[in-house]
Amino acid sequence: MDLIIDIGNTQTKYALFNNGEMLESCVSQVQDVILIEGWQKEYRSIDACIVSSVQGKPVDFLDKLNSKFEKLIFFDKNTPTPLDNLYESKETLGYDRLAACVGANSLYPNTNLLVIDAGTAITFDFVSDNNEYLGGTISPGLSMRFKALNSFTKKLPLLKQSAFFDLIGKNTEQAITSGVQNSILFEIEGYINRLKEKHHQAKIFLTGGDSEFFYSKIKKEIGVDNALLLKGLLIILNYNKS
Repeated sequence: MDLIIDIGNTQTKYALFNNGEMLESCVSQVQDVILIEGWQKEYRSIDACIVSSVQGKPVDFLDKLNSKFEKLIFFDKNTPTPLDNLYESKETLGYDRLAACVGANSLYPNTNLLVIDAGTAITFDFVSDNNEYLGGTISPGLSMRFKALNSFTKKLPLLKQSAFFDLIGKNTEQAITSGVQNSILFEIEGYINRLKEKHHQAKIFLTGGDSEFFYSKIKKEIGVDNALLLKGLLIILNYNKS
């Protein structure tokens, strides 16, 4: 069995896989050794673990895990993957981006791919039909945009995601909701349109915490998979077992 741990900007995701099938998953605000030990008692055959983190290398956490697994991998620039990583500043790459692309590439190898991760930040990442990770873009995510308007002004309130919004806001709250949420929709649709001008047959994937919200609003043929990152990490772990 394989344990996948993804340490994000705001939370940590845990997933337990057996022969490629997800048996357990959990989201926590902490790096939860007690949770892991509980799974190890219930599932005696957990022998491999991969850890990905956008917060830097969690040295203390890895030290605690080191004796618990036959194989422990911290996913960084030195970890081999099925994709050729052509990103120029590999030491600053958020490796969750690459892992999600590995997950998408496993579904459509030798295909131009765009992976859009709508989380704390919104990332657009491109994989070529030569199975090369080329990089992409990073911009503020939904919650970050709402918080920025509140933090950097004196009068604008702090709002949250709303299912109801129009093109034109008729009061300040509607204007903020429309501006923030439509700006992301326009960004996603505009990026897809520009990409499709060069790569007509490219496959598009949407993932991340806000993916379901935007998926229902986007008038494009795209796939949505919130487990794309975890699946990619599993592939990378198995890739390094051999």
